[in-house]
Amino acid sequence: MGPQPIPSYIGKYQVLRKLGEGATSDVFLAYDEFHGREVALKRARPTAGRPANEAHFASRFFAAEAALVGRLHHPNVVQIMDAFDDPVAPYLVMEFVPGVTLRSFCQPSRLLPLEQVVEIGFKCAMALGYVWRQGLIHRDVKPANILAAIDEQGEITDVKLSDFGSVLNFHSDATQVHRVGSLAYMSPEQLDGATLDCRADIYSLGAVLYHLICGRPPFEAETQGALLNLICHAQPLPLTGLREGVTEALDRLVRGALAKDRGNRPSSWDEFAQALSALITNNEVPRGRLQQVLDSERFNLLRSLEFFEGFGDVELWEVVHRARWLRFPYGHRIYKRGQEGNQFYIIGQGEVEVYREGEKVATLGAGTSVGEMAYLAPSPDLKRHSTDVVVSKAATVVSFTPDMLAQLQAETRHRFDTAFIRVLVRRLHAAHEALAHPRRIL
Repeated sequence: MGPQPIPSYIGKYQVLRKLGEGATSDVFLAYDEFHGREVALKRARPTAGRPANEAHFASRFFAAEAALVGRLHHPNVVQIMDAFDDPVAPYLVMEFVPGVTLRSFCQPSRLLPLEQVVEIGFKCAMALGYVWRQGLIHRDVKPANILAAIDEQGEITDVKLSDFGSVLNFHSDATQVHRVGSLAYMSPEQLDGATLDCRADIYSLGAVLYHLICGRPPFEAETQGALLNLICHAQPLPLTGLREGVTEALDRLVRGALAKDRGNRPSSWDEFAQALSALITNNEVPRGRLQQVLDSERFNLLRSLEFFEGFGDVELWEVVHRARWLRFPYGHRIYKRGQEGNQFYIIGQGEVEVYREGEKVATLGAGTSVGEMAYLAPSPDLKRHSTDVVVSKAATVVSFTPDMLAQLQAETRHRFDTAFIRVLVRRLHAAHEALAHPRRIL
């Protein structure tokens, strides 16, 4: 059967071009006229003329993804927006990510910098940890199922996990397909048909990182049987001998994720993500062109601050991507008395001093906020700062404006409101203490 013509429309969606194809489906770029946005349509190939077993498995994979419509909301997971169970060729409507898959960076001639590979690993670990908490195991983590968003300069700006057709859903009552996935990245227990947990996907992500680091998967063989034997019984070659710059710590972590016995792998996604982040924090991967603060560093900085203690991982990622990150040197005046304010800062690192009429009244460090009173004030007169705020130790701050907060999801805004209330209560308590008020706010 020759190539099929590209349809003008699929359902109500105008088809713009074909993006790619898999074993049982085609993916198109389409335009959603109602919402005014581009989307990706994943359409199963028509079942007519196909073997019954192939059509059966294709329908199972469609049903697995269709069950997740509107359920996954994470900045590093492709959103599944809708599903249409067409009797001939069912299709899914998904978020469109302009870019390429990580398969493009598995070739020895196109390898990414090591710190970028680790950063990608961290984001994928956080995304798969979120997926695991939803009662899901992806079971087909591979470079072709991880999308890399590319900017106009050709730089990777983010990654997103895609293709949940092989997912194991612990909340589903439907019969689910077993022993699925891509052989080169499958864990030994997945091949054996054993009961799975998150460590099966940890193995697969370890195999992806191994491939991205050295340009070859952990195991290669000419036949499927030989490859199965290697996955179950052989040890991958040390990465230190396959690429210059790979440290013992990086090699130990990636090959640890590939342990045959899952009890010897990282025990949880949080453990694996923190270990990946620690490689960057502890300078155990060389820093090449990515000298700026990486998203993983920003995420972990926010998670360590008291202001964000009630935020979940998804809300923290949203703050990482929406907020402005600024560095101020010693002596920089953040606010001047009488100045009108429309933004506030949360101190990530460093220290500031607060002066009222030339007298120092407070010293604020990491995790505290400044400027929120003028920001929250209900009238223009109250939006003027009543103090001077000066940097006393070089500071990294996170900046927020009304426009930025308005773009946040409702749950993230709720977390901010809760954090503001805690701040205001503590400020009131401090004021009562300073005035030796007989009533203490506990």
